[in-house]
Amino acid sequence: MLSFEPHTLSPAQLQGYLQSAVAPRPIAFASSMDKNGKPNLSPFSFFNVFSSNPPILVFSPARRVRNNTTKHTLENCEATKEVVINVVDYALVQQASLSSTEYPDGVNEFLKSGLTMLPSDLIKPYRVAESPVQMECKVNEIIALGNQGGAGNLIICEVIKIHINENILDNKGMIDQNKIDLVSRLGGNWYSRSNQGMFEVEKPITTLGIGVDLIPDFIKDSSVFDGNDLGKLGNIEALPTPTEITIFVQQNFSIKGVLSSDDTLKIHQKAKEYLNNNDALSAWKVLLAKQ
Repeated sequence: MLSFEPHTLSPAQLQGYLQSAVAPRPIAFASSMDKNGKPNLSPFSFFNVFSSNPPILVFSPARRVRNNTTKHTLENCEATKEVVINVVDYALVQQASLSSTEYPDGVNEFLKSGLTMLPSDLIKPYRVAESPVQMECKVNEIIALGNQGGAGNLIICEVIKIHINENILDNKGMIDQNKIDLVSRLGGNWYSRSNQGMFEVEKPITTLGIGVDLIPDFIKDSSVFDGNDLGKLGNIEALPTPTEITIFVQQNFSIKGVLSSDDTLKIHQKAKEYLNNNDALSAWKVLLAKQ
């Protein structure tokens, strides 16, 4: 058996071991607002429920391992003492991943991830309208667990109002675990779907995706693409060039046939095939070939 003391490992190594060993972990979409009213949205898997009476949720925006900086969510919770915890289901997982991109301060992750800002009833931060369960919280306490990269900041939240989508309830009015279809986080790029098992989602940490807000309306309005598809398309750092698109079409006979039909539905369905294989760049080439 491999054995070591934590101080003998780098922070990144230790984080990797812990996140892979303590899993699967539920995911919280934490939506907050800074003191000037600018919204922020970020997913966290260092998250759980710790009490039901009073109803207490806990999550931890850790200091970044690579440069020891703090996250906007922590800064906002310190300033306003308010946060909304929105659960993440499978239909939101790609948009949740995209929202974890480290956009500059002031960039609205709701817009970048293509999610809808829904006003809360008792606090200022917005809810995620697409989330099946949204919990408005006041921040009771923030406990700094260290001052080095990787150190957590334990945010203890009290739920003051909970919103539940009726579509996930069973005939007794309780949450049906199959209907809510939650996802959880494991180590590396791995996630787990509560009723179907493991799958991978590429982490957009080292790149800045263009965001769902920059996807043309003819794509966003298509009936073919769902939120996860848009999340994948929005995670591309740069769109393919006209030259790249031309070469792609010339090298793929089947693409030529689809494009020559001028059938928008078929074109979008072909792009979705690439998205289903996690090839967003090729999907973009198909979608832009006729533009």
